[in-house]
Amino acid sequence: QVQLLESGGGLVQPGGSLRLSCAASGSIFDISEMGWYRQAPGMRRELVADVTGNDKTWYLDSVKGRFTVSRDIIKNTVTLQMNDLNPEDTAIYYCYGLITSDNGKRDYWGQGTQVTVSS
Repeated sequence: QVQLLESGGGLVQPGGSLRLSCAASGSIFDISEMGWYRQAPGMRRELVADVTGNDKTWYLDSVKGRFTVSRDIIKNTVTLQMNDLNPEDTAIYYCYGLITSDNGKRDYWGQGTQVTVSS
């Protein structure tokens, strides 16, 4: 059973920083991609950033230059460093991984962590 466990959300003032972490555990053979989605109230879930097995990264335009995604292939973790946060970044952030395990290759999701940017 593969599980993704997130940590690091919270309340921060505009201009502040937060660091989200996610660790994948279980019978994992390979992780092709790991990254982060977010969903704000009344909005669709959107991809924020991800990193592939060869360390190629992708970012949502609105977070470029402010957010940094990174992976630790040995530890099966992904982190999202978020700087210069603004109220529009408020959302539930979900870690995901495209993981090959005993159950084949599929997406796995974390439970979500709340990020609130407010003064």
